[in-house]
Amino acid sequence: MNRSIPLVVDYGAGTRPVAAQAGTHAHDPVSGRPLPGAAPVLLRVGETEISEAEVAREMQHHRDHDPHRARSEAARALVVRELLRLEVERLQLASEVTPIGAETIEEACIRVLLEREAPTPIPDLAACRRYYDSNRARLRQPDRILVRHILLAAAPDDPAARQRALQEGDRLIAELRAHPERFTEFAQRHSDCPSRDQGGELGWIERGQTTPEFERQIMMLKPGFAGLTVESRWGHHVVCVDAIERGQPLSFEQSAEKIASYLEAQVRQNAIHQYLQILRQRYPVHGLDDLPEEN
Repeated sequence: MNRSIPLVVDYGAGTRPVAAQAGTHAHDPVSGRPLPGAAPVLLRVGETEISEAEVAREMQHHRDHDPHRARSEAARALVVRELLRLEVERLQLASEVTPIGAETIEEACIRVLLEREAPTPIPDLAACRRYYDSNRARLRQPDRILVRHILLAAAPDDPAARQRALQEGDRLIAELRAHPERFTEFAQRHSDCPSRDQGGELGWIERGQTTPEFERQIMMLKPGFAGLTVESRWGHHVVCVDAIERGQPLSFEQSAEKIASYLEAQVRQNAIHQYLQILRQRYPVHGLDDLPEEN
């Protein structure tokens, strides 16, 4: 099975190339003390062995709630870096490149290698126009909503507190249905958010400006009081949506720069992907088939 390797080039944090680290002894990732003997080999790129210990060290740069996925991403990042390092070494690029800014010599070599071997053409005006014509419905100003809320705080790991916050929220919602003019008063009396000083007003909110789970729910609400509390990591929120503004369509002139950047990134990703597959033919990779597939 010829599994694809990741498209994103991750140089990692190590200053030594993978090959230079491969012969070192393993260390306990918790205590840092040396373990007896060499760490077991997990992957091989060409003649270079990548140990389980190296993958464990790399995992700190690929944090994920699923440790198996973090391990797979770390292993693939090391494979990519070693493929590129081997090709840099074969072409003897280190003697002819100059680092830019804070680049290390390894990073500079990889940059030059990809510029030469996986060049990215700049999308022309016609390509941008074709994308715009095919995606007009998606190219809009962001939607935004005008929101007030009352936060009834409860820690995520305190079920009893969260149940109390839910019950208090339901009680406040019932009272506010009968007396909506008391929202400011209730926010000042009950809310655990600093916005209580403004009567619970959060102002206009666009996507990406608040806690994701809170934002996801409020963006689906209609104007008026929410009939149920909105739950987030902070607790339960009593929410009132005062207004909704749908984003206006963008003209081609307004969106051309973003379209060009998007198309360039897509072309670059595909070019790097294809180049890495070529390198895999030159430097066979063993061990990736034993890792879980990426989502």
